Amino acid sequence: MVTPVNFILNGFVKRTTNTEILKQGIKSTGATLSRKGRSRNWLLQADHDQIREITTLIYQTDESSWLWLAKKINDEKPQLTPAELRIIIERNPTMSVSQLVSLTDCSLFEVRKALDKVEWD
Repeated sequence: MVTPVNFILNGFVKRTTNTEILKQGIKSTGATLSRKGRSRNWLLQADHDQIREITTLIYQTDESSWLWLAKKINDEKPQLTPAELRIIIERNPTMSVSQLVSLTDCSLFEVRKALDKVEWD
């Protein structure tokens, strides 16, 4: 099972324009976006696939006020565990090594090691 990653977004609404469109885009990926109490802070919960979809969504729009969110997500997202990398490989058996490296942000060594484990098991 893939565990979601939590991101605390301080001043989310104040820092972004067209916030409702961004919220809908985030929720369309299946990620959870919720306000923390009555504060200005929001909590984003997303797995690695959802994180990738959210950052792609942000980079495809022309909204420059959303870029801080993509930077924060990229800076704070944890590396995939070997088990999570294995799941991705098993779901996408025809994916090349370079595609896996770019998709997962793992090193070439980590991807090749995981591929070897999948092929030999």
